Amino acid sequence: MNTILRKSILGIAGLAFTGGVFAGPIAAHADTPAHAASKPVTATVQGEQSTIALNGEQTANVKAIIAATKKAGLPERAAVISIATSLQESKLENLGHLGDRNDHDSLGLFQQRPSSGWGTPEEITDPEHSTLAFLKGLKQVDGWQDMPLTEAAQTVQVSAYPDAYAQWEKQATDLVAQHWTK
Repeated sequence: MNTILRKSILGIAGLAFTGGVFAGPIAAHADTPAHAASKPVTATVQGEQSTIALNGEQTANVKAIIAATKKAGLPERAAVISIATSLQESKLENLGHLGDRNDHDSLGLFQQRPSSGWGTPEEITDPEHSTLAFLKGLKQVDGWQDMPLTEAAQTVQVSAYPDAYAQWEKQATDLVAQHWTK
């Protein structure tokens, strides 16, 4: 698929998602089998990979993202996409308002915005709520399971840096492999 066509499709999907956020929630947890049988996740990384050492808070946030993914009945791939997204957006830190360094009113693990319908500031800074909100958006992306991580994340997040999520796929995959069964 050529680049222009792909960007057009992603742009339309992003607009459709944004419209859905403003129009109201859909069934947050459709009939998806709990903990759907999933094969072990392997990274199909795109480009150079980044990695950071995690502290206790960041590791706890990884575990919270995995727990919320399981609660939503989604497979390990959804946790990988969620963790990679949070690595890019906040380095897995549950960020509050950063004053002048803040990107609009973005908060939490996924830098979600109350003004864009992600929830209240209290909800967005709750790791379970913010993850479930991200996953709700991910489930609305047709074919997310098979698309490159950065495209799936970008379609939900609508970031100014759409390719940035790809750099975290290896670390996110390793973290899910390490913590999924614990």
